[in-house]
Amino acid sequence: MEDIRILLAEDNDMLRKSLNFFLVQKGFNVDQFADGQEALNSVKENNYDLILVDINIPGISGMEITQHVRTQMNSDIPIIIFTSSNVEQTEIDCFDIGADEFIAKPISPLVLITRINNLLKKRSLKKQFNYS
Repeated sequence: MEDIRILLAEDNDMLRKSLNFFLVQKGFNVDQFADGQEALNSVKENNYDLILVDINIPGISGMEITQHVRTQMNSDIPIIIFTSSNVEQTEIDCFDIGADEFIAKPISPLVLITRINNLLKKRSLKKQFNYS
């Protein structure tokens, strides 16, 4: 899975570093950011297979990054949004702007890897059969 490139944007240093370690151990190539603007700049400059983003990251929010990827870049890169909010409307808003998954903190690494693998499989099938 070393050819799978993930962008991880999370401002909580401990969580970001532990998720990065976990994902690298699972064989993913991870670029990590603590700032939303830096993460968005990297999305514009690089090809990622998946984006993991905190909803309330400094600079530019996870929702703004998601909106940019979907509307400005017209990209179907799978996006998983993390949040500590337990407000139902926040989850609905995330899906409305184009997020593929929504995970409430604290994040279970096993749930995260399951959702990542499911999204990557779906994307691979879309490419294989040229679905849009």
